[in-house]
Amino acid sequence: MTNTWINQAIEKIEADFQRSAETHLIKLEIPSLDGIDIYLKDESTHPTGSLKHRLARSLFLYALCNGWIKKDTPIIESSSGSTAVSEAYFARMLGLPFIAVMPAKTAKKKVQQIEFYGGKCHFVSHSSEIYSESEKLAKELNGHYMDQFTFAERATDWRGNNNIANAIFEQMKKERHPIPDWIVMSPGTGGTSATIGRYIRYQGLDTKLCVVDPEYSVFYDYYHSNDKSLTCKEGSRIEGIGRPRVEPSFIAGVVDEMKKVPDAASVATMNWLEHLIGRKTGPSTGTNLYGVLQIAADMQAKGKKGAIVTLICDPGERYLDTYYNTQWLNDNIGSLEQYEIQLAQFNQTGHLD
Repeated sequence: MTNTWINQAIEKIEADFQRSAETHLIKLEIPSLDGIDIYLKDESTHPTGSLKHRLARSLFLYALCNGWIKKDTPIIESSSGSTAVSEAYFARMLGLPFIAVMPAKTAKKKVQQIEFYGGKCHFVSHSSEIYSESEKLAKELNGHYMDQFTFAERATDWRGNNNIANAIFEQMKKERHPIPDWIVMSPGTGGTSATIGRYIRYQGLDTKLCVVDPEYSVFYDYYHSNDKSLTCKEGSRIEGIGRPRVEPSFIAGVVDEMKKVPDAASVATMNWLEHLIGRKTGPSTGTNLYGVLQIAADMQAKGKKGAIVTLICDPGERYLDTYYNTQWLNDNIGSLEQYEIQLAQFNQTGHLD
């Protein structure tokens, strides 16, 4: 009976995947760049609205195939929102109870979306508390703690033909620079950068991987120090990325370069992108794109031509009461003026000074 239910659960997830189309690769039109093309893979168009839809699918399949999830098993996840939204979607599909353990400051829209899919939210005061609280709940409820921060890098088959890296290179085949010089990614769990970096090496490609980290996060310092004991007292102000500890899924060895992106630069770039594509995105997309623009400016200064790819992680509508709210922005991030001036200059010259 158990195996029958597991087989049916896997079939439901696979059928959902079969109904899904690959996300679009958007080419930005930036006249100030000469021979440098920038692309955004739009992960906001997944059924649950973010890059984490891929991760949630993989985590459920991984747990089912390992025998960790059975009929009626409660699912618990530590998440700042997007992963929990996507996992709530799959939990509802399988008829399983779902609880998201998240910081109290998580955007209200994400909370509403988790509840829409039948999930419940369990709040903690600081992002560092989500791990132990998730483990505690799983034990009390005889449930399964999904633990995206540990299993993100291993749940996805980085060699296969259904991962995000493979999709990027397939979609780039007919572009004038079909092999991108750089792929830029911000780390939450670190799982996506691990998949991309491993795939690049496995395929023997010349593409380099740049990982961009927000201010209050330990990944950048860990990359340079190799000290796994690093912690950060303050949680990341860019929701969905940056962590107060070195997560097991962050694989520094697949990263060619890391950049630290100021939080104000992330939000300013998020706003800058809206004027370019006519719609809102989340702040982690701003982090990604600011790193892209830094690389593009450096390439321009050196007279190089080529392509850079990054991701739209999720839609901006989730953040109307936070990053798109002037008062919240003033209270939590501060002035964007320095970077707004910088981006306006980039529009004219292709340089970031």
